[in-house]
Amino acid sequence: MSVATRIELDAPDISPYRAGNTSIPYVTSFDSGRAGPHVVVNALTHGNEICGAIALVELFRSGPRPLRGKLTLSFANVAAYQQFDRANPSASRYIDEDFNRLWDKATLEGPRRSAELARARQLRPLYASADHLLDIHSMQYATAPLMLVGLAPKTAAFARTLGAPELLVRDAGHAAGSRIRDYGAFADPAAAPLALLIECGQHWERRAAEVASDTMWRFLAATGIIERAIAPAPPQRFITVTDVVTIGSDDFRFTADYRGLEVIAKAGTVIGRDAGREIRTPYDDCVLIMPSRRLARGQTAVRLGRFG
Repeated sequence: MSVATRIELDAPDISPYRAGNTSIPYVTSFDSGRAGPHVVVNALTHGNEICGAIALVELFRSGPRPLRGKLTLSFANVAAYQQFDRANPSASRYIDEDFNRLWDKATLEGPRRSAELARARQLRPLYASADHLLDIHSMQYATAPLMLVGLAPKTAAFARTLGAPELLVRDAGHAAGSRIRDYGAFADPAAAPLALLIECGQHWERRAAEVASDTMWRFLAATGIIERAIAPAPPQRFITVTDVVTIGSDDFRFTADYRGLEVIAKAGTVIGRDAGREIRTPYDDCVLIMPSRRLARGQTAVRLGRFG
């Protein structure tokens, strides 16, 4: 097994949480009985991103007692997670399609059928009821953690109250479909509900689980639902995504082995070719955000941004 796919984490047994205490399998709520927000922590949007499952199991074992409102813990794409195999860890990302590209009304209420859509339709009422949602993810490459905050100012402002991670990414998502964090009121600047998406680091590195846990506790403290002392962290910085490179052919290649957060000094630098069409950086000091290994037509190859 190569260094890039070294697995330092063990996928936890989540079967004890199958029944939960709601009408949705693998969803459990803790209600304080006092007025307050409905806070949701969501893991396993992708079945191979196990750091979120580790964080949720830690939270379950702590015996969470919200001070106010209601706390709900959700394991999302459980069917994909149950296929996780250390010998082929990337294969369990999803069963039929990406669970995190389904979150618009037309898709959710349309005629299409898949394992992921069936589960999304189960979980839709949960996400729609959330005042605050944290969706825990990890990445293909071992780069610094990223918090994806969308474009609504309310979300960026709330992310600052967590104090970590250092890098906050303003972005509009993907052409291939809407994410949970952009669903419904979460993306509406005038609505109160908000959602954050944390990318904790490389999928199976030990550090990803540490970041998932730290971010989860910071999030819960920031919502006021759980009291916890939070360690200081480095000052945060924003990266604003200006361009999304969506793959248009079956022949896309990067010009170098980009891993993410590279800063390309000169505008016009060729970073990839899509069936011969050159993909160039649009300005000086262009930041490459999460270049993908899954180079398939219609999917995001990389996002381009700048600091500030």
